[in-house]
Amino acid sequence: MQRYLAYALSIALTLVSLALATRWPGWIWGVAGFGLLTTLGTLDLAQRRSTLRRNYPILAHFRYGLEAVGPEMRQYFIEGDTAEVPFSRQQRSLVYQRAKGVMDVVPFGSQQDAYGVDYEWLNHSLAPVEIESHDFRVDVGTAGGTTQPYSASVLNISAMSFGALSANAIRALNEGARRGRFYHDTGEGSISPYHRENGGDIVWQVASGYFGCRDDKGRFDPEKFANNARDPQVKMIEVKLSQGAKPGHGGVLPAAKVSAEIAATRGVPMGVDCVSPAKHSEFSTPLGLLQFVARLRDLSGGKPVGFKLAIGHPWEWFGIAKAMGESGLLPDFIVVDGAEGGTGAAPAEFIDHVGVPMHEALMLVHNTLVGLDLRERVRIGAAGRITSAFDIARTLSLGADWCNVARGFMFALGCIQSQSCHTDKCPTGIATQNPRRWKHLDVADKAARVHLYHRNTLKALRDLLGAAGLEHPSQLGPEHILRRVSPTEVRSLAALYRSVAPGELLAGIPDHAVFRDFWAEARSDSFAPPARAAALCASKSI
Repeated sequence: MQRYLAYALSIALTLVSLALATRWPGWIWGVAGFGLLTTLGTLDLAQRRSTLRRNYPILAHFRYGLEAVGPEMRQYFIEGDTAEVPFSRQQRSLVYQRAKGVMDVVPFGSQQDAYGVDYEWLNHSLAPVEIESHDFRVDVGTAGGTTQPYSASVLNISAMSFGALSANAIRALNEGARRGRFYHDTGEGSISPYHRENGGDIVWQVASGYFGCRDDKGRFDPEKFANNARDPQVKMIEVKLSQGAKPGHGGVLPAAKVSAEIAATRGVPMGVDCVSPAKHSEFSTPLGLLQFVARLRDLSGGKPVGFKLAIGHPWEWFGIAKAMGESGLLPDFIVVDGAEGGTGAAPAEFIDHVGVPMHEALMLVHNTLVGLDLRERVRIGAAGRITSAFDIARTLSLGADWCNVARGFMFALGCIQSQSCHTDKCPTGIATQNPRRWKHLDVADKAARVHLYHRNTLKALRDLLGAAGLEHPSQLGPEHILRRVSPTEVRSLAALYRSVAPGELLAGIPDHAVFRDFWAEARSDSFAPPARAAALCASKSI
């Protein structure tokens, strides 16, 4: 049978080589080579785990080999320049060019289909302005309650933990942040020695595992928190409720990966599974969250404290918003993470089908704060597949004050989107704890690229704003971004999305589907679904 042909040929060639080797010793190499193939085929027939190997001895391994290099083949030879899987070659190239400080202009014409549905652009002005500085900043914590406000760049490094990233990757990111005067979010893995080496601004993320501020039983330890939070290098504190790539899902760092360094950084035992619970133990209600935020602000010595979340059930976010209005306890900032956000590893169903995408989530948070007349007192950051100046402009136009970027800065470090972050075999030494890989990542060179990517992207944003006749990103609104919704129809984002007027929620419920269905019964004392929400879910009307 043809499926056994390779095995039969291997046996035959082994015997032929063996016969020839009795007269010509050089044929011993043929005996060795064909003998190995014969042994492999015999093992394939003898094993019982793989039917494919039993049915196609030897040949099955060619399939496995081709399957293993399939992603690389598609990326290098098949994938189109604008195909986002998850980032297009065009997006990656732009980051590489700006990180290296080389020419990033485009010849001949755009590869975008200007008449394709969902094509977007920024309307320009016939009276453009010249903007001197590209160092656009946002003051956080100036609305009251803090004694150490922070001036944040409109572009910062999003949460990526030591453990997910290598020591040299953390070093390079933080040094780049120091040079560019923007912040570096630690991720939930706490503040490692590598975050501290170069002195770049840090936003310390405190998640459900309370890494860096936990006792032996995993409970929040206020004394340990204060010791870390009062470090002058720590500029803000971010309480992580959920992340876009796997909202509502905890995590486990296997015992084998909990090295001495990671154990010391996180405050967990070495060689034991490091568990990140799905929810916090310090609070269980919207009001409890805000009380925890206020407590952290006091313990930190008056630094800005906020929280990061991916939007899921709208009544839960509305409960937090109602708790703000009723208690007067406000976070200094909220970071909205979209479902398109990245991660080192997540279940396929979560990364593909759980959570609200960033645009809709951002607009819901922004509209709610506007409707409660709280928007000027609470800043909003946003994250979710942002790489270019236009991505930043679009995000700010939808209601954000600044953007956080993770994978864009990984590209600046040299990431090639091999999508092997979860294997500990990252080819560029970024997402691995294998010193034989990460020690080849040159910190000085990559820090310069991180800085250049930040600087050149903000220069591009400056040029976009000037072309639109604007002087600062805060002037961007949904009316500035246009989107093609059909081959013959164009709408501004202001026309596509319903905006809530200032104070509108204080006067009544806006004529907006989500507010109409869930605002009235959302509760500040519970995340539980209200009766109407439960009924709507049961009737499958949402």
